[in-house]
Amino acid sequence: MNAEAIASLTTAAGTLILAVATFSATRSANRASRIAERSLLATLRPVLMNTQIGDPPQKVGFVDNHWVHIEGPIAAVEQTDDVIYLVVGLRNVGSGIGIMQAWYPIADRLLGPVPHGPVEMFRRQTRALYVPPGGIGFWQGALRDPAEPIYDEFTQAIKNRTAVTVELLYSDMNGGQQTITRVVLNPAQDDRWMATVSQHWVLDNHTPIGPRE
Repeated sequence: MNAEAIASLTTAAGTLILAVATFSATRSANRASRIAERSLLATLRPVLMNTQIGDPPQKVGFVDNHWVHIEGPIAAVEQTDDVIYLVVGLRNVGSGIGIMQAWYPIADRLLGPVPHGPVEMFRRQTRALYVPPGGIGFWQGALRDPAEPIYDEFTQAIKNRTAVTVELLYSDMNGGQQTITRVVLNPAQDDRWMATVSQHWVLDNHTPIGPRE
């Protein structure tokens, strides 16, 4: 083998070694970047649960000057002539602030592996609602159109004292890490309703949400 061939082989081997080293370095850098990103997101992630016995009472007002009181896991399910008011106390057990984005009403008691409602059908919040990390807050929503089928379904559930469900969509402070939490509202004694979180889903950050209502 002449000197020219040896030089060519040496150059090729050096190029291959450099390529392998570059690939390994890039792969390690990408892995480190992903770990750093996950660590950062973990500090921003909210996780909402229903408030518990012993948590302080909260007074919640609606735009039409209707007020309700909730305390601990006791939720508000109230109906007037043409509006159904819903309020749930929430505790953020995550490490980031929770920002309520939208909600989806279901006039039934959903448990187990039943999929969440279609995200494009969720109703946007009309009021900014925040739940601080380690603290408590609330979610509120109202059904104001008696012509909607869901309004009549909730009316019957309230009348018959059968459980209903609301699915809450919320995010971190940057609008990312969107999560759906399912809350079941069960009838309790003295015409009260008890809120119980039953399931969570983490969504893609860019999942579209339905129109504001």
